[in-house]
Amino acid sequence: MTTSISSLADVTALLADLPGPDRAAADSWAAREPQLTKPAGSLGRLEEISAWMAAWQGRHPPRLDNPRARVFAGNHGVAALGVSAFPPEVTVQMVANFRHGGAAINQLCRTFGIELQVAALDLDRPTADFTQAPAMGEAEFIAAFAAGMASVPADTDLLVLGEMGIGNTTPAAAIPMALYGGDAAFWVGRGTGIDEPGLARKAEVVAAGTARHRGQPPLEILRRLGGRELAAIAGAVLAARLGRIPVLLDGYVCTAAAAPLEAARPGALDHCLVAHASAEPGHRRLMEKLGKAPLLDLGMRLGEASGAALAVGLVRAALACHTGMATFAEAGVSDKD
Repeated sequence: MTTSISSLADVTALLADLPGPDRAAADSWAAREPQLTKPAGSLGRLEEISAWMAAWQGRHPPRLDNPRARVFAGNHGVAALGVSAFPPEVTVQMVANFRHGGAAINQLCRTFGIELQVAALDLDRPTADFTQAPAMGEAEFIAAFAAGMASVPADTDLLVLGEMGIGNTTPAAAIPMALYGGDAAFWVGRGTGIDEPGLARKAEVVAAGTARHRGQPPLEILRRLGGRELAAIAGAVLAARLGRIPVLLDGYVCTAAAAPLEAARPGALDHCLVAHASAEPGHRRLMEKLGKAPLLDLGMRLGEASGAALAVGLVRAALACHTGMATFAEAGVSDKD
């Protein structure tokens, strides 16, 4: 996506003029679906998925020719406060693992035919400690947001989003706390597996950061409490909306990155489905705030777009059923009427 932005005001302007779903494609889906050889509604959410794909791709039948995964990586100043079980250098090491094909996301993308790109965003320069200052200056935030926007080719027909960043479940907890309120303990989880003292320390960090930056507009919340990979995810979500590309969000961090867009413009995430429910307890609470139900609930908490890539299998199944099933007339099967 080549839309140029240079300020938060530019992002706000783009949010003010978002395309909606394609009604003609949605109507075509609605005309075919009741004719298929099954009781109405019997495929449950698979029907929802195929309808969503048609409406947001703007074509019927919907297709899945060019699914693309984008994984953004960033490092966080708050990681130095002991909020993660792993050191920040693991972010760099895992990016190398992605690029050598050794991570879970590589296997899932190969399995489901998804093109994968990984973007490392200034890993040698962590964001500021948000308990002391905004995580990013405006120019820094816009650069990361624009990188996310630019990562989405126009011919993408499904965008799969994820992240890598040691410590990033801390901003993922702080953002919804700043947007929706509640105690830090309500939003904070164990992330990569911290112990009880680490969990208490993480809650203190989230509470301190939120207290410093609460009351700001949603995009400012993302700038002040987020990280470069979260800003890039938000940019990719917005670019996808402008290009009418459906999006699968991964877990807690990915959903938290997108949430400020919805807070700034209700309906901004209508083209997004949440692929899976993270084992992080705050993720379920955030999905409730956003009115989103996950497609999968497998106890995953890996990140790196793994849950979203896995959900591409569901999308393929949904499209195969809608486009490949015979109608009652074609199959010579009597309808209920």
